[in-house]
Amino acid sequence: MSNWPQGYGLHVLDEVDSTLNEAARLAPTLQGPLWILAHHQTAARGRRGRAWANPRGNLAATLVMRPDGPPDQVALRSFVAALALFDACVAVTGRAEGLSLKWPNDVLLNGGKLAGILLESTGQGGSVAHLAIGIGVNLIAAPPADQVEPGAVRPVSLLSETGVQVDPESFLGELAAAFARFETQFATFGFAPIRAAWLDRAARLGQVITARTATSETTGTFETVDATGNLVLNTAKGRVSIPAADIYFGGSSDASGH
Repeated sequence: MSNWPQGYGLHVLDEVDSTLNEAARLAPTLQGPLWILAHHQTAARGRRGRAWANPRGNLAATLVMRPDGPPDQVALRSFVAALALFDACVAVTGRAEGLSLKWPNDVLLNGGKLAGILLESTGQGGSVAHLAIGIGVNLIAAPPADQVEPGAVRPVSLLSETGVQVDPESFLGELAAAFARFETQFATFGFAPIRAAWLDRAARLGQVITARTATSETTGTFETVDATGNLVLNTAKGRVSIPAADIYFGGSSDASGH
C-alpha cells in the first residue's frame, strides 16, 4: 500500500475469531499503533455484544494503540475514526454525496448504515493502557433488513449504493491514511477541530431524533455534540446532554417495550 501511514503497523489474517479479540491478544507486546485486518471473522461482534454479520469482501479491521490522556479524551477517537471512514469512502468512490455520520459511531450512505465503530479499552486507575478501535464496513454486502432491530436504519453496502467495488486491503489503505491525518490533528489541536468537522457531516442535525438507553428514552431536536462528545438534544423539558445511547430517527417510539 503506497499510501500507508508512517509509524503504523499492519497485521493481515485470513481468518480470526474477531479482530478486537486479536487486538487484545497482541496489545501487551505492542510496539506502536497496529492495524489488524481479517478477511473472515468467526465471532464478530458489534455494540453491546451483538453479533455482526461480516462476509468475505467486507472490511473487518481493528486499530490497537497506546493512547495518551484520560479515558474521556481517549474515547473521543470514535469521532476521529468516523471522520477517517468518511474520507476513505470519498477516496474510493470519488464523491461525498449521500455520506453522513450518525452519533455516536456509525457511517450512513443514502440514509442506510454502511459502517460501524466499536471502542474497547483496557487500563487501571483511571488510565487507558490500550485502545482498540474496531471497524466494520459493508463493502460488498449488507445483512438483510430483518437481521437488524426494529427502528434501526437499514443496512447498505458500498457496492449496492454506489456501484464501486473495492477490496478490503485497498480500503484499509485509504482508511489508515485518513485516520493518521485526523489523529495528528487531534493530538495537536485537541477535539475542537475534530468536533467541527464531525458536525459538518452529521446526520439529522437540527431534526427530531430519539436517544434510547437500557433504562430511558429521550426525544428532541439534535442541537449539537458538545466539547466532551455528548449528544445534546433540545427537548420539551429543556436541553439534555446524553453521554451514550442508541439513536433512532423519526421521533419517539414505545418506550415501555424495551
